[in-house]
Amino acid sequence: MNEMTKSMKGVWLTGHGELDKLDVRNDIPVPKLTANDVLIRVGAAAVNNTDINTRTAWYSKGDATIKDASWAGIAIDFPRVQGIDVCGHIVAVGKNVSNNRIGERVLVEPCLREVKGKALSYPWFLGSECDGGFAEFVAVASRHAYQVKSELSDVELASFPCSYSTAENMLTKSKVLSGELVLVTGASGGVGSAAVQLIKARGADVIAVTSGSKSQDLLTLGATKTLNRDQRVVEALGSNSVDVVIDLVGGKSWPEFLEVLRPGGRYVVSGAIAGAIVGLDLRTLYLKDLSFFGCTVLESKVFTNIIDHIESGNIKPIVAHTFPLEDIVKAQELFLLKQHIGKIVLTINS
Repeated sequence: MNEMTKSMKGVWLTGHGELDKLDVRNDIPVPKLTANDVLIRVGAAAVNNTDINTRTAWYSKGDATIKDASWAGIAIDFPRVQGIDVCGHIVAVGKNVSNNRIGERVLVEPCLREVKGKALSYPWFLGSECDGGFAEFVAVASRHAYQVKSELSDVELASFPCSYSTAENMLTKSKVLSGELVLVTGASGGVGSAAVQLIKARGADVIAVTSGSKSQDLLTLGATKTLNRDQRVVEALGSNSVDVVIDLVGGKSWPEFLEVLRPGGRYVVSGAIAGAIVGLDLRTLYLKDLSFFGCTVLESKVFTNIIDHIESGNIKPIVAHTFPLEDIVKAQELFLLKQHIGKIVLTINS
């Protein structure tokens, strides 16, 4: 890194709102390091639902004001550099970090327990409560920058961090076991397609809910069976038929997800793209002895597991499209059409 570099190319989110709130600039200050930090030259960063949700204040439970519109339920400080999926190389380190880390290719753990040298009582998330990877450089605590040794490109590696760690976290919390049958909603998205692969790696069987046009792709990824998202799952599968539901959708069909669970089954949620407000008959919950798991904060070892899976070749990247950083608006417009499988990735220093 040039010692004289003071500013960088990147995208500022200037406030909550539409796509006009994304401002591509060349004069964003390069992040300054604290003692425990590393500076990463970003090669690629993927687009996620969280980018859209943060921009539109979807996380707010009130009137979509700035007061609770981040993952952690606090206000976003603008301007903000978004980007939760980061692959790049370490180019500088803080005084408490070994110089031997310079040159490492790394993936950044999205769920941060330390920011700017301070331990957090509740984790922050990269690109939400603090600046992320939609820029030439990003600074994170060294503990959150995981070296990855792989022949995959930066673009391919950037497809992993958020989606695959979210999926692995859901499987970890719900303790998915070999031989179980797991229903995955929203299976063609980033987290859903990751879950299909990770469930298969655990020796469990997957029923993937998707659109008809994407069915074969999900079977190729490892799904045992697919359901069209317009089908009623109870009619297709029958009551008490699956062990675990991995739900990324919510919406009006939500009660059926509980109906298909076997007694003692587990329901796991980490998304609600079809609607966050659902109706629960408490009798279904307690008479079937169901367990519910909400998943945001990563369990320990989840990200290490993802790195191990990548390096062992157990999971593969699914990159649908790439765009240069300058075309972030086009990338998000395409992302919102939901016609792709896997991830859309922005190239930055690749």
